[in-house]
Amino acid sequence: MLRTCVAETSISELMDVAGRTNRTKFRNSVLKPLMQAGLIEMTIPDRPRSSNQKYRITERGRALLAGRDTP
Repeated sequence: MLRTCVAETSISELMDVAGRTNRTKFRNSVLKPLMQAGLIEMTIPDRPRSSNQKYRITERGRALLAGRDTP
């Protein structure tokens, strides 16, 4: 999931990668935990319900992918 977020990615694209179809369950079980861990972030944080909302990896997420950090 983190590798997919290296480029800004919409929730629909992330759901396709994960093979999930229920947006609410995906947001609650995948996206929120990753955001709370500081691994991904919203591109428009002040408008979380925006149709243009995308997700991107944070510096902490990049470090985890590179093997320099543990969650």
